[in-house]
Amino acid sequence: MSDSDTDLLDEPRRDDEETPADDTSVTLREVAGSTLQRDDQEKPADDTPQYPVLSVPADGLPALTDTWPALAKTQAALARGTGPIAFDTERAATYRYSNRAYLIQLRSPETLTCLIDPIAFQNGRELADLSAFGTAAREREWILHAASQDLPCMCEVGLRPTRLFDTELAGRLLGLRRVSLGTMIEHYFGLSLLKEHSVADWSQRPLPESWTAYAALDVELLIELRDKLATELASVGKDEWAAQEFAYIVERHLEPPEERPDRFRRLTGSNQIRTRLGLAILRELWTTRDQIAEDLDRWPGRIVPDHALTAIALLANNGKAPSAGDVRSLAEFRAQRSRVFLRDWQDAVARAATLNEKQMPPMRAPRIGPPDPRNWEKTNPQAYARLLAAKPRVVSLAEDLVLPGENLLSPATLRALCWDAPAQLDSKTIEFALSGLGARKWQCELVAPVLAHAFAAL
Repeated sequence: MSDSDTDLLDEPRRDDEETPADDTSVTLREVAGSTLQRDDQEKPADDTPQYPVLSVPADGLPALTDTWPALAKTQAALARGTGPIAFDTERAATYRYSNRAYLIQLRSPETLTCLIDPIAFQNGRELADLSAFGTAAREREWILHAASQDLPCMCEVGLRPTRLFDTELAGRLLGLRRVSLGTMIEHYFGLSLLKEHSVADWSQRPLPESWTAYAALDVELLIELRDKLATELASVGKDEWAAQEFAYIVERHLEPPEERPDRFRRLTGSNQIRTRLGLAILRELWTTRDQIAEDLDRWPGRIVPDHALTAIALLANNGKAPSAGDVRSLAEFRAQRSRVFLRDWQDAVARAATLNEKQMPPMRAPRIGPPDPRNWEKTNPQAYARLLAAKPRVVSLAEDLVLPGENLLSPATLRALCWDAPAQLDSKTIEFALSGLGARKWQCELVAPVLAHAFAAL
């Protein structure tokens, strides 16, 4: 969520969050047989609980599933079983160009924990096709933590759920202050997960045992966590809200997401560029780096950092394209490592310099959705008044319901409604408008009457 989103709908916080007792006498049976590693260090001065560390999978370290017979065996077991299946993935986001899965973890009662190596099943293709495997589990509920992070890389190898339970989103709907998997395991089980391999290069082979143990533990208690959350959601009457949210996530990932246009404008320092020539240079540099990164399957920031590309484009603030010597003399390219692709950057600048005015990007990016609310008071005072009236009402309702404001209604949806409001501002009309903007039924029914009351006072 952007800073502007936070400003418009601040997330309510709970001061009465329960924390598990610091009980280092937990037995192996009490945590599904998982081996515990206890931390005998003294508590910090602030009395932060020291939880036993979950260090070894209960059923031992599973072997990597990297052959078709092993995959077929797991697939057959899933097809025979019932009940939820826990999933997780490991990627190499800051090492590789793609955000593909380099390890897929699952756990179910009939398979226990299984670690699938999708790279082993590529068969010369760019991506593995695990759709047959996904079909075997298709009718069962899939459990993921922060599903929107894992589903894109799962879907591209054919793993698409029809039913979902997102434990992170469930925690948000319950008003938990911290919803990372680690903190939720601490909250509900009084155990701590190790996280030292969360940003590792999972594309490397062979995978160290400590890495596969870490990966296996991410799904070790996910089914049990789901059960606790489902019970709690039902007890506070939020289970139907959660069901609608989970269905919405599944629907959103039926098709690959659209790429954001003008991604070069998001580079650090791009807002300091003052000429269209500078933007044209930045666009050409970004495109060149992206192609090199894709060819080498390397994260773009490891080819050359964003600020180095921006530094080149800023040289055009005087209205003239920088020369090859100007690029070479920049401090960002004095080190030998940064000069590996120097000629590519120089050629990119030269190509941009040949563009005419019509071919250069505009100074302002094409607007998608309402403009920045900071300008509304002058450009659309009625919309500005609606937003000022709506914001505190939505925040107050979210606090009463004990959930974050952005989960009650996304800031983007609220801004869109206020900017281009329907002619009639009664509850039913607002509910219909919110639905058209993507809000779920439970959100529409709760928020529409509040907004209608707020707008009526204007």
